[in-house]
Amino acid sequence: MTSTASTEKPRLSAKEVFGKIFHNQLFIPLVALVLLVVFNLATDPGFFKVSLEPNSSGNLVLSGNLITMIDYASELVILAIGMTLVTSASGGQDISVGATIAIAGSTILRIVKTQSPDISGGQFAGMIIVSFLLCVFVSALFGAFNGALVAFFKIQPMVATLILFTAGRSIAAWINNNDNISINDKRFGYFGNFIPGIPVPTPVFITILCLIVIALVLKFTNLRLYSQSVGINASSSRLNGINPKMIKLLTFVILGICVAVCGFIKVSRTSSITYSVIANNIEMDAILAVALGGNSLGGGKFNLTASVIGAYVIQFLTTTLYKFKEIDSSSISAYKAVVVILLIIISSPFVRKLFDDFKNKREAAKAEALAGKENT
Repeated sequence: MTSTASTEKPRLSAKEVFGKIFHNQLFIPLVALVLLVVFNLATDPGFFKVSLEPNSSGNLVLSGNLITMIDYASELVILAIGMTLVTSASGGQDISVGATIAIAGSTILRIVKTQSPDISGGQFAGMIIVSFLLCVFVSALFGAFNGALVAFFKIQPMVATLILFTAGRSIAAWINNNDNISINDKRFGYFGNFIPGIPVPTPVFITILCLIVIALVLKFTNLRLYSQSVGINASSSRLNGINPKMIKLLTFVILGICVAVCGFIKVSRTSSITYSVIANNIEMDAILAVALGGNSLGGGKFNLTASVIGAYVIQFLTTTLYKFKEIDSSSISAYKAVVVILLIIISSPFVRKLFDDFKNKREAAKAEALAGKENT
């Protein structure tokens, strides 16, 4: 009988398996998520209780801390999609997304407020579609403005987007003549809250749709490859037939579209807008979500799944902190910043390299000691 060579792969040791898991980009955000789950279960066993209860409109909807966390993470998850692409291609971040959300929301309300609450279902649907499309156009235009400053004028992204960060909320107020808009048509609130008869918050479905769309775009186009190539080395990308300026511009436009969706959800939640408060500091959370996902803030390779998990971790942390009445609401940002900074430091390449160097030194010391014993 002839023996055949075994095609089985050699089994990895426990250390090698742990090393692979530890170096996986999803490791830190997933561990942070698990720790938050364990902490909340230990401090409040009923934290994850979900029940069907009537809302203010009398409709039965799912309620509980878990539902609140998933619901209010929607805008942050959608922003993390666009922010990840911008970071990958440009090696910087857009700090104007909060102000641009105010512009997007104000644009929608500018159209909706002029319509009567008595219009029919078909007319209402048409009005919402038109207002949303105009909102997308305006937000994409502002995204293109930021992208042009970065791509064509070579301004550092944070500096370029500082313009809209400073002026965006004033532009939003100007769109509606600084009026405090309030929409009385309850149908407008369906998109940021609940649709009658559906117990799951509508923003959850919008988020899932956005994730499916971007997953299909990344799968069937070269956007992932091109944005990573430009972020790693724009000059080499140009030599390989990629236009770095257009790729950077495109990622900022995509972020603008994400901002439009977030603005629509934000104003629909309250059927109103407060220009100075809406989406306040959300740009910082979006950047932290990208960093917490282990993505390099200097551009290049990215993991969108890690950014999305990072967004949920940040919202989970926020919900957890709000649960403690001993913590003043004004200081929650400080507590959250400390925890997130620690997580980012742990997941940074520098710390991972220190861990690898320490492990290599230990293994070298063991090998040297073993060789010494054999010689004696």
